[in-house]
Amino acid sequence: MATTYPRWEPLSPQVSVLVSSTHRFNTDTVLLAWFSAPRKGEICADFGTGCGTIPLLWCAKAQAGEGAMPGKVYAVELQADACALALRSVERNQLENTICIINNDINNLQYLHPPRGLDLVACNPPYKPEGTGIKNPQEGLSIARHEGACTFAEIAAAAARQLRWGGRFCCCLRPERLAGAMEALRRAGLEPKRLRFVQQRPDKAPFLFLLQAARGGNPGLRVEPVLFVEDGKGHFSQEMLQIYGSYKEGHV
Repeated sequence: MATTYPRWEPLSPQVSVLVSSTHRFNTDTVLLAWFSAPRKGEICADFGTGCGTIPLLWCAKAQAGEGAMPGKVYAVELQADACALALRSVERNQLENTICIINNDINNLQYLHPPRGLDLVACNPPYKPEGTGIKNPQEGLSIARHEGACTFAEIAAAAARQLRWGGRFCCCLRPERLAGAMEALRRAGLEPKRLRFVQQRPDKAPFLFLLQAARGGNPGLRVEPVLFVEDGKGHFSQEMLQIYGSYKEGHV
């Protein structure tokens, strides 16, 4: 049976997100939301928020007692139709006091939280550089997957402008882009501090990395143990079950 869109996707027993055929989320989104989880009361941003899944997951985890509630989240998105979805989700979940949807280009943003700056910026950026791979004919999917609207270097620079000294930037990308990502982060004044590779199974090569950098941080990168999505029997690993938490009901 074909899936109909738009539709409400539950993130927890209390929180749902409105998704469309163009603006959806996947396991990478869930992993980045977990990896970048804010501390209580922190002022955060999600660049390229799409339908708003990462801010909603942060709030869902907090409401379920599985994380901390941020003080404010600025959810920035270039595409107006994605912003409309995100806004409906924020209103349905009564999170207007926590999540602010901003329809803008990250390169044109004024300071979101002057004069102090943000504690945390998360971004699930386009995976493919412009000019590589086959572009999706749907504009929304193309922008999400290819760097047509902005490059990773621009994302890093925009994050650095918004972050306070010591503030954190978290992202996920394909492993082949690791060297370029670290170079771009350092050029922007963001020092890589935490790195974690993600493998589907123990016998497979990594398909993703999760990376955290700090504005003005001292050199010193901690490489954390590999995160396995599945165990050797093809079932979700215990760590993945913990990451999914309240979201896993009905999905695992």
